[in-house]
Amino acid sequence: MHTENIEKMSGHWLLARIGKKVLRPGGVFLTQKMLSMLDITPADDVVEFAPGLGFTAHLTLEKNPHSYTGIDAEQNAVDHLNKKFNHTSALFQLGNAAQSFLPGQSVSKVYGEALLSMHADHRKAEIIQEAYRILKPQGYYAIHELALRPDHLDSNVKLDIQKELALAIKVNARPLTVSEWTGLLEKQGFTILKVETAPMHLLEPDRIIDDEGVTGAIQIAKNILFNPSIRKRVFQMKKIFRKHEKNMCAVTIIARKE
Repeated sequence: MHTENIEKMSGHWLLARIGKKVLRPGGVFLTQKMLSMLDITPADDVVEFAPGLGFTAHLTLEKNPHSYTGIDAEQNAVDHLNKKFNHTSALFQLGNAAQSFLPGQSVSKVYGEALLSMHADHRKAEIIQEAYRILKPQGYYAIHELALRPDHLDSNVKLDIQKELALAIKVNARPLTVSEWTGLLEKQGFTILKVETAPMHLLEPDRIIDDEGVTGAIQIAKNILFNPSIRKRVFQMKKIFRKHEKNMCAVTIIARKE
């Protein structure tokens, strides 16, 4: 395994490097809950912002939507996913979650996971506005994000968590409280339909086994144990996650364009 630039690599890609396929804060459980609430049918045209490794795309395609389009800002990711899903009707194309280049009011359901948390608030708003723009009236938008709790969390504590998260995962993470997430969606014109939360146990052994299976979990453990630079980074992230466990969770929200 190549270990160049491990110290600077974002937490997302570091975990992917060691074999982690599920990179969402609420794990498979909350992703499946999100898709269940979205209720994708063969009549739906679906868009996913930042499909990553394609894990959720696979689950979505099992529901046989009329169409599925993944929008990613990295050409390498687009090329990889188009190759990976070349036996399906899925289409992955280069674009930005804030500027997808898709026609307005052209799709019925949009979702994104572990995306908004990694952007500043004004950028979050731009991405939500783009989801609103491409959705048909009464279309659904779903997010699965990292959240802070409780809703009245002290602002200084929030800043400390955001700072330590950014240092650990090498991404300028800016999670919000659940009420702030819902408020942001409502501000952009959406009506909140459902909210579900789950513990943020991304690196806990039980969650890894649930998400990756026993075989996958064993391979991930080996990759961590036999690579000191990777082990150091993973343990740093896990330490921060555990330190702030009581003030962090994962949230999925389903909203409707009125």
